[in-house]
Amino acid sequence: MPRLEACLLDAFGTIVSTDFSGHQAELPVLAGIPADAMYAEFGRLAPALTVGDLSMAEVFEQILRTCGVAPAPGLVRALTDKSRELVLAAGRLYDDVLPFLRTLRSLGVRTAIVSNCDENTRDLLVELGVAALVDTLILSCEVRAAKPAPEIYRAALERLGVTPDAAIFVDDLATSCAGAEALGIRAVRITRGALDGEVPDGVRSLWEVEPMIRARA
Repeated sequence: MPRLEACLLDAFGTIVSTDFSGHQAELPVLAGIPADAMYAEFGRLAPALTVGDLSMAEVFEQILRTCGVAPAPGLVRALTDKSRELVLAAGRLYDDVLPFLRTLRSLGVRTAIVSNCDENTRDLLVELGVAALVDTLILSCEVRAAKPAPEIYRAALERLGVTPDAAIFVDDLATSCAGAEALGIRAVRITRGALDGEVPDGVRSLWEVEPMIRARA
């Protein structure tokens, strides 16, 4: 078994917990449209946002137009700015994240955050102190591919300069883990929060991942 040289980590649900209630409470009021109409349209446009085919401003412009509100530049800008502000306020790191990243650095294990996300995520990861402790951020909106598509994992491996068998991937979604495994990357599914029963073939925290890495680093 080759030495483990890299760890790829998902962002949302794996290292970052989020509370989007602020979005649901404030953005529809600012837009002047019902929340259910706004988020139905947002859900339709989200895949294009995630892979960078649409910017956040373009998404809000389309939402307003579809919901019968004139997409005035000032309103679109206000929604875009408020969305970013709320994302930065909503994100919190789990307690094990920063110690885990510092341990990886001390072991000489390279790290990448591999996230399906929009353009505000880079700022969030910088704000939370994650960007300073990892080697690279592989964000779907920037590399124009989203998990479980192979291109996003390959982008991380290429950026870090490692082969699939020298990497481990941690994510809270089974589909994302399967995408990594299809390329020969060992995947570990993490399940945060209280659940009934055991998590099959998975872990509850990054503390449980650390020994796996130490054994091969």
